[in-house]
Amino acid sequence: MSESQGSVPSHVPTKGLYGWVTHTEIASSDPSATKAWCAEVLGWRFTASFPTPAGEYHLFAYSDQGGGGIRSTNAGELPGSVPFIHVEDAQAAFTKAVGAGAEALRAPERMAEGVTTALVRAPGGVPIGFSGP
Repeated sequence: MSESQGSVPSHVPTKGLYGWVTHTEIASSDPSATKAWCAEVLGWRFTASFPTPAGEYHLFAYSDQGGGGIRSTNAGELPGSVPFIHVEDAQAAFTKAVGAGAEALRAPERMAEGVTTALVRAPGGVPIGFSGP
């Protein structure tokens, strides 16, 4: 990506990847240390970070078809990760998930051009994100 520091990237959905985990969001108590460790140990490539109300969001890629971001943990949140599934329609996936018994955690929200995300807690307590137009 060629985004400059401070700009939010845009995204074009890839139809062949619907249903795949294409973004993993990592919540860290020390995002810079996590970023450095992932680059050194896992070989992940990082692009320009961009600011959010909670701090810098560090985008990474581990392949041409997947990556994610590292952010600061929210107050009271334990460090961890959430897989985001690439879907054709984030609102439709969210509605279907809630209708099938998932707990709504975050309603669909447009994050960038071509990217709307939503978050549910699937049966069994597992957080699952949806990402798509």
